[in-house]
Amino acid sequence: MSLLPELVTWSIPSPSSNGVKIGPVMIHYYALCLMTGIVAAWFIGRARWRARGGKDEPYELVLFPTVLLGILGARVYHVLTHLGDYVGAGRNPWTVFAIWQGGIAIYGAIGGGALAAWWLCRRHGVKFSSLADSVAPGIAIGQLLGRFGNWFNQELYGGPTSLPWGLEIDPAHRLPGYENFATFHPTFLYEAIWNLVVFSVLIWADRRWRLGRGKVFALYVALYTAGRFVTEGMRTDYSYDMFGPIRFNQAVAALLCVTAIGVLVWLVKNRPGREDSVTRDQPEAAAAQ
Repeated sequence: MSLLPELVTWSIPSPSSNGVKIGPVMIHYYALCLMTGIVAAWFIGRARWRARGGKDEPYELVLFPTVLLGILGARVYHVLTHLGDYVGAGRNPWTVFAIWQGGIAIYGAIGGGALAAWWLCRRHGVKFSSLADSVAPGIAIGQLLGRFGNWFNQELYGGPTSLPWGLEIDPAHRLPGYENFATFHPTFLYEAIWNLVVFSVLIWADRRWRLGRGKVFALYVALYTAGRFVTEGMRTDYSYDMFGPIRFNQAVAALLCVTAIGVLVWLVKNRPGREDSVTRDQPEAAAAQ
């Protein structure tokens, strides 16, 4: 008998199922993760909105349709950038609506949601910058929780790794060319951790400097897309669109990050401080608070 202890290897197991069936209804954990993230973002945003002097009614009137249109935008963006998965020989076009199988894009969610929120804010007399700053940290937490849906679906993982936190992927979910590898980089976990960092930085910076006039949201976009650029480059799922040597979504992340940094610098220089009021019917004070 060897006197040396047997080597113990570690890894992160993948769930054995991606849903639970209750009667004739199949409830997918991916959808539950998304809904949990939306609810968490809603309540975090509402608490911050109230702290800035906002009322519940305009918040709800703006955010409820914004969430719905954000989900629609997320799905549309994904489908348009992955048309090969839905159109062509042997493809079932009805899977375009199968959102529970995965396939939503945060760029589409933020873009579609932001446009909807901007229009609704004008309609209900709310300052868009105030609302955006209020919900930004909650969005980061919502993304954190939503990413665990990829874990349940065993999708969007990184390349093979023997690190102790490697993610076990069942043979049925391994991509072509990776059949002989068992553990992969858990990009869902990397992005979840990064989102927690983003949330913490946003809360700290807002308390430290009383950020306003869109600066919290700009900082969120800059931080999130910086991390997304890295995790996107680690993924092994096929990308139909490439931008030179990098994935299209990496290029989008880089563009958004640089743009957000530029906007943040401009806001700090030209629109310091925080709004006096979150409503549009009250004029700003001449001097920044």
